[in-house]
Amino acid sequence: MHNFAVISGGTKGIGRSLIEKFAEKKFDIVTCARTEKDLNKLKDQIEKAFTGITLYIFRADLSKKQDINKFSKYILSLNRPIDVLINNTGLFIPGQIHNEPEGTLEKMIETNLYSAYYLTRGLIDIMIQRKKGYIFNICSTASIIAYTNGGSYGISKFAMLGMSKVLREEMKAYNIRVTSVLPGATYTASWQGVDIPQERFMKSEDVAQTVWTAYNLSPQSVVEEILIRPLQGDL
Repeated sequence: MHNFAVISGGTKGIGRSLIEKFAEKKFDIVTCARTEKDLNKLKDQIEKAFTGITLYIFRADLSKKQDINKFSKYILSLNRPIDVLINNTGLFIPGQIHNEPEGTLEKMIETNLYSAYYLTRGLIDIMIQRKKGYIFNICSTASIIAYTNGGSYGISKFAMLGMSKVLREEMKAYNIRVTSVLPGATYTASWQGVDIPQERFMKSEDVAQTVWTAYNLSPQSVVEEILIRPLQGDL
């Protein structure tokens, strides 16, 4: 039986590249997104491109706790040992604390932090029982640097990194590795339409490759943080 990975937010950008990388390495994968049409298209493309693997899909909005719980229950119903959990769901709304629309902080926290917190809580017992597994939390350079137009996004990503650090300490006793991934500007749908040359951005495939490399270290080692920036610096 193939190894099994959970990758949230998999239809676009870094999430899709992660799915492609792990599918290439013969993992079965389960993912979620808000749009069923996008999920069905992804499943068709991935299973055609990587013969023999299974991509399980589930429509869910992980900014909503009830959807996170439904997704967790679906994953558990598959009755598969979880080798990798990648908390990738995220949303970026530019703005500043003093003038961003009311409710922006709540939306950012729900999407960028609570999604990872509750999904991890829903699945972690499987890894604890096996004393085996790897968790990657997709944070951001905004987790360590305050950007003028970052607003509540920066607050949520600082919190995400904090959660990831705490989880790493908690999981040491169970031989579960936890890595915080901090990508800089990566060319995804969030950046499409901006007046910046595409070559100025990182490729999402580079983030996926780095995650895969970290995963393949010996069980005695863990990369605590992966910080990746565009060659020419932050945008």
